Amino acid sequence: MQWLETKIPPPIVMVLLGAAAYGVAPLLPVLSFEFALRTTLAIALALAGLALNILPALAFLRAGTTFNPLRPASATRLVTSGIYRHTRNPMYLGDSVILLGWTLCLGNAAALVAVPAFVRYITRFQIRPEERHLSARFPEAYASFCKRTRRWL
Repeated sequence: MQWLETKIPPPIVMVLLGAAAYGVAPLLPVLSFEFALRTTLAIALALAGLALNILPALAFLRAGTTFNPLRPASATRLVTSGIYRHTRNPMYLGDSVILLGWTLCLGNAAALVAVPAFVRYITRFQIRPEERHLSARFPEAYASFCKRTRRWL
């Protein structure tokens, strides 16, 4: 399955899993749920996820390096400040938070499975290949970064 590594842009994976969640939710009405402020929480999560995508993109632009997830080997600088002090993958975290907001909006427990599926897929086919490239390109700096900053949270 190595051929899948860094081939599908993470936002596309997020959208595909969101569409799958949308398709599954009506098939299992017994797993539907409702709670006060569900829609408000879903919107807040989606907005937080959007911020977790914008802030790192701005950090990459300021550093003059790429944030193209399909070409991790083209990174010219390692960004470890700002949001990167808290998570090594804020954009993927943002995508998962957006997806969580969407699945909450759907109001079905079966739809929520999309979130761990996203995390698992992105970790295997996006993050680990990126980590290999960054370790090769910035061996000492990246090792130090990994010791002090978690992959997700």
